[in-house]
Amino acid sequence: MQHVRRQADRTQAWQRVVIDIPGLEFEPTPPRLVGGTCPDFECDGWSTAEVTLRSASLRGERHRYYRQPRQDATCAVVHEGTGTVVFAVADGLSSATASAVGAPEACWAAVWAIHAQLDEGRPGHDFPAVVRYAVETLHRQAAAMLQQEPDLAQVEELVATTLVAGTARPRAEGIEISLFRVGDSGAWVLDLTRPRFHPLFGAKIEGDVVATSVTALPRVPRKLEQWFGKLVPGQVLLVGTDGFGDPLGDGDGQVGALFAEHLAAPPSPLWLAHLLDFSRETFDDDRTLLALWPRSETR
Repeated sequence: MQHVRRQADRTQAWQRVVIDIPGLEFEPTPPRLVGGTCPDFECDGWSTAEVTLRSASLRGERHRYYRQPRQDATCAVVHEGTGTVVFAVADGLSSATASAVGAPEACWAAVWAIHAQLDEGRPGHDFPAVVRYAVETLHRQAAAMLQQEPDLAQVEELVATTLVAGTARPRAEGIEISLFRVGDSGAWVLDLTRPRFHPLFGAKIEGDVVATSVTALPRVPRKLEQWFGKLVPGQVLLVGTDGFGDPLGDGDGQVGALFAEHLAAPPSPLWLAHLLDFSRETFDDDRTLLALWPRSETR
């Protein structure tokens, strides 16, 4: 009987998190094969001597319902020579017919380009070069799919994607963070002592209006948004797509409270994915979140 009760408790703990009014309940449909596909969700988690990383990427309710693939992606690696964590998060545009391909291609291109700079003994901060390489990668991918040399508009129509990428490098005074973005994906520092979410880039607001147009790869903004700073004990770096950022808002609501509580210490990768899959009416986009803690906070 005790065994059955423990099993029931565990099942209850894994019930989907509901915030305010939930979305509709339904069994997800399998995604169609559109230039390649990816699983409904993926998660990752590991630690170096200095940092702990967790990440999760999930197909949103809208894509689950309409048989569309997940258009978000993330990846992270460690540069062995410096102990630097290199990471990227991307959100393929819904208007692009193969954005489920564009997002992971952009992530891997950015991570590879930064890693190559570190191999050369450089700090890995030449982000304009990283963006150029990501654009070249998307161009090559579009050419392979079309079997002809594409113009910019054709690349955009196929594999347009946002991109946030950067590095977390251990230093004596803390973790040195460097990152950039193209598009409307975001990054925050969660201050666990208050708690408060501090956005590292501008919000999707123009005056009192939410911006609807997105400058995304393969188009490059005139001025690349970049951020450089330190991550110290008591803080968590968060990098995510707008599927997470939109319901988070300024972090003062129920979504902020949920993640501030559960990110006070690194959760298991599966638990992060479970939290990220919360149900809330009208918020049905793909969601991706990468979180990084200074290792001294995890011991």
